[in-house]
Amino acid sequence: MPRVTVIAPPFHSHAAPLSVLAGELRAAGAEVTFACAEGFAALAEAAGVEFAPLTVGRNANTGIARRTVQAEGEAGRLEEFLEATRDGAVPALLVQARHRRADMLAEPERVLEELRALHARHPADWYVVDQLSYAATLALHCLDLPYATFCPGHPSYLPAEPGALFGVPYAWPQAVRPTAADLQTLRGEAQANDFSFTALFARFIARHAPHRPVPRRAFALCSPHAVVLNYPQLDWLPPRPEGPAYVFSGHLTPTGTLDPGPFWNAEVVRLRRAGPRLVLVALGTFLSARGDVLESVTRGILAERPDTSVILAAGDQAAALAGLAGPRVAVAATVPQQALLRHVDAMVHHGGNNSFTECLAAGVPALVLPFSSDQFSVAHDAERSGAGLCLDPHRLDPKGAGRAVSALLDAPGDALEELRGHVHAHGPRHAARQLTALMA
Repeated sequence: MPRVTVIAPPFHSHAAPLSVLAGELRAAGAEVTFACAEGFAALAEAAGVEFAPLTVGRNANTGIARRTVQAEGEAGRLEEFLEATRDGAVPALLVQARHRRADMLAEPERVLEELRALHARHPADWYVVDQLSYAATLALHCLDLPYATFCPGHPSYLPAEPGALFGVPYAWPQAVRPTAADLQTLRGEAQANDFSFTALFARFIARHAPHRPVPRRAFALCSPHAVVLNYPQLDWLPPRPEGPAYVFSGHLTPTGTLDPGPFWNAEVVRLRRAGPRLVLVALGTFLSARGDVLESVTRGILAERPDTSVILAAGDQAAALAGLAGPRVAVAATVPQQALLRHVDAMVHHGGNNSFTECLAAGVPALVLPFSSDQFSVAHDAERSGAGLCLDPHRLDPKGAGRAVSALLDAPGDALEELRGHVHAHGPRHAARQLTALMA
């Protein structure tokens, strides 16, 4: 069986699912090393694989973005992004597009040399690399090392059609409809990034590996062999680049029983005594900073549904929102989301890929509040598949949020149950077996 090195960026939302895949690759017989920043070594230990220190980006997120020690200037950029999310979908996406110029090809020479050195002292037959770690993908391309691409977000992150642009949602949910002028501005910024990013790749390849081909579009550069998509295989997804085999994992939560632990088991019992229905509210490791939205949602649920209790993951806003805690509300900075999803009746989330697929795996309907990135595409798919509803977080009021959650709690779950079956037919073990077969 192959020796495989899994390369993860220093973001918990990317490294955690990649560590699950690493563990399943080991279970499938591969000899696996998990390469990431030092702060993520525990993920390798939990997966039962070796760890190699490797940092493939300047910024990081170990679980709560604002509490993570960042490189110089990154904290300010994070605050600029969070402030933009208050202005609407397109302003947030435009800030991300501007930041992307500095983010996505950070320190490519250093990454190339560190990967070259890692391969020299710990050679692998195959690498698995996060698709958004562009410097690592470019290094593997230049070194002509066999690799598989892991797409951590929506499949449209790999643009295939000429009109598809990274940073522009392939589809929008009903509740979020930008104006034609705003979309034109966004597309112009994304097109400029597409050109400049491809030119950066071309210059780098010419300087360091002139014998290697230059990709037609840098954002579409992926393994010619295999791409793992952490997503369900929905019929309406946009076309993907031709060439590689595509492995849909459906979800990347650990196999087996997930126990939230004694504290949260007791909290679930306590909360259900006060309100027998239970909703988890969590906006991810970055957007938990939007305490205003978290508070509106929680108050709306409490007012609309006297029979419902709330678990609120509030990130660095936990202290500010502590006043919401009571018989029907538990407030914490972080929660064991994957394990708690087995104990709740609905979730409110931001449209992050992990939250979407974890809800599918647990059979939990969701109210999606998209702010940025691929969250609008995910929200569209959640609506269309029958897995949830979507509201615009920029026009959110407590009553609307409460009514939407109430509708989820009262809705029949036939469509979601069918999708859950599809997701469970795939999963990390199935994906790892498919991937090792492609590596043989």
